[in-house]
Amino acid sequence: MKMSMSVILFFALILYTTTTAVYGEYYSSSVPKVEKKEKMTKLHFYYFDTHSGKNPTAMVVAHPNITDKTKPAGQFGTVYAIDNALRVGLEPTSELIGNARGLYVSSSLDDKVTLVLYVDYGFTTGKFNGSSIIIFSRNPVAEPTPELAVVGGRGRFRMARGFANIKRHFLDAKTGDGIIEYNVTLFHH
Repeated sequence: MKMSMSVILFFALILYTTTTAVYGEYYSSSVPKVEKKEKMTKLHFYYFDTHSGKNPTAMVVAHPNITDKTKPAGQFGTVYAIDNALRVGLEPTSELIGNARGLYVSSSLDDKVTLVLYVDYGFTTGKFNGSSIIIFSRNPVAEPTPELAVVGGRGRFRMARGFANIKRHFLDAKTGDGIIEYNVTLFHH
C-alpha cells in the first residue's frame, strides 16, 4: 500500500511540474527609459580604522590556519569586519558624519600589504543623510595615494560610479590603527 501511494505521488509531482512549465508565463512590465541629468559630486572625509583599545571598530573575523610565526601580521587570507567612523576632520573629536561598514581581506602573498575592500560608506548627517556609496576595490596599502573604485550607491547616490583617492595620515604598524583621508568623485543621477 505504501509503495503504491509513493508511486502515485511521484507521478502526480511529475505531471504537476510539466504542466506548470507549459502553462506558466513570465510577467514583466517595461517603461521607456527617461534620461536623467547626471550629477557629479565631490566628497571629502576622514576614515578612522581602530583595531586596538576597549572599543575597536575593525576586528579579525577569520584568519588562515598558518602556524608559520615569521609571516607578517596582515597575513594573506585574514578577513576583517568593520564599523569605522567617518569624520569631517583628522581629530577623533571632529564631527561624525557617518560610518563605513563591511569587510576587507588581506589579499597579498608577498610583503606588500594589499587589501580588498567590500564596504558601504553610509552618511548619517547633512544633505546626504541616509545615502551611501559602495566601494569594492583593491587597496595597495603601501602606495602613497591609492585609487579605489566606487561601484554603486543608494539614496542620493543611486546608480553612483566613480573613484576615491585616499591618503594615509596616520598608521600604527603595531596595532593597525589608522586615519585615512578620502577625496571621492562620484557620478550619479
